[in-house]
Amino acid sequence: MAVIVIVGGQWGDEGKGKIIDLLAEKAKIVARFSGGDNAGHTVINPYGEFRLHLVPSGIFNPHVTCIIGNGVAINPAVLLGEIDDLRKHGVDTSRLFISDRAHLIMPYHTLLDALEEERRSRGALGTTRRGIGPAFADKVARLGIRAGDLLDKDTFWGRLSAALEFKNIILTKVYQVSPLSLEEIYDQYCHYGEQLAPFIRETSSIIREAATKGEPVLLEGAQGALLDPDFGTYPYVTSSSPLAGAGCIGVGLGPRQIDRVMGVFKAYSTRVGAGPMPTELKDEIGDFIREKAHEYGATTGRPRRCGWFDAVAGRFSVQINGLSDIALTHLDIYDGIPSIKICTAYKFNGDVLTSFPRDVAILEKCQPIYEELDGWQESISGIRNFEKLPVRAHNYMSRLEDLLSCPINLVSVGPERRQIILVKPSTLHLDTLGT
Repeated sequence: MAVIVIVGGQWGDEGKGKIIDLLAEKAKIVARFSGGDNAGHTVINPYGEFRLHLVPSGIFNPHVTCIIGNGVAINPAVLLGEIDDLRKHGVDTSRLFISDRAHLIMPYHTLLDALEEERRSRGALGTTRRGIGPAFADKVARLGIRAGDLLDKDTFWGRLSAALEFKNIILTKVYQVSPLSLEEIYDQYCHYGEQLAPFIRETSSIIREAATKGEPVLLEGAQGALLDPDFGTYPYVTSSSPLAGAGCIGVGLGPRQIDRVMGVFKAYSTRVGAGPMPTELKDEIGDFIREKAHEYGATTGRPRRCGWFDAVAGRFSVQINGLSDIALTHLDIYDGIPSIKICTAYKFNGDVLTSFPRDVAILEKCQPIYEELDGWQESISGIRNFEKLPVRAHNYMSRLEDLLSCPINLVSVGPERRQIILVKPSTLHLDTLGT
């Protein structure tokens, strides 16, 4: 049995796509289980450089079946654009399948997302305005339209009619904008349905069968743990759970079928959009990290907020995900920095906090307590053996392991697939993906 969940340990953008692209070389199935096209995974490999928003990162491996699970919200136009781009680069997409239970992002979702952000003005949450939140809200409110509905035009017409009647009342009465056309949306999505029909099927049975046979399965998360609606910096969070536990719900597996949970962390912290970030650097070091690491959103192009590694938040992420091990990315960004800081606790109203607070009002007032380590001056981007990394890089990673109470098994020292170092190959079991 070898089912591994890959999740982001911070606020997203940790480099999960690259790690999954590597591990997928040994996988049978890679399945995306949450989020929507508000998430972007950047992958650089022999096919080129890709920013995937919906298609699982395992698509570049010819033997891997890729599945967009029921826990994902799908914008058909975005997905079809990705499929077309992959095909143009010679990537086989015949092994891609879409859960018939996955909910669709409709035109009114993106419109309502933008209108609500504008209404909030300075209090905006910083969403990508891709309609993700409204789509998941409709899912819970039982107003959603699912991928399988596109396969039956009569069913689709009935569900779209009921949903749009309600949405047009909100658009016209609350936001004072023009109503959307039922016929136009129907025709547009019927066209999408015809193109997507070969990909749509019941997918949970495919994943369960592979897991039962002991075949290697990767469950690909989106965003990061600190954006979880329950445990993240609410309300500055995403709309579906990025935690490992959601991997089961998002593809249709039972929790006892999960063998391993790997968390992906950057060697520093980043965040896009509004919300508290105690270690944010609004100085030349923050600017240096942003420019050197090209920290701009894969989905929106927005500059990411950068800061030192937050071990208080990181330890919380390890706990709520039940991480078995860590992949540490972007370690090379610290090349040449004389000293590196790690946040080990917060100071709040004279008290020292070692646990991540629930209330963002508290977190916004927390001051980081730092531990400082010596940096290394040489470049590590060409190193492929863990033992050859500088002693100070070893010291940094060792301290992170101590603070997070979780081993680091992969280290990334550059953007390409080959720039990943196996720290402890004997414990990673890459050939079996973790049995």
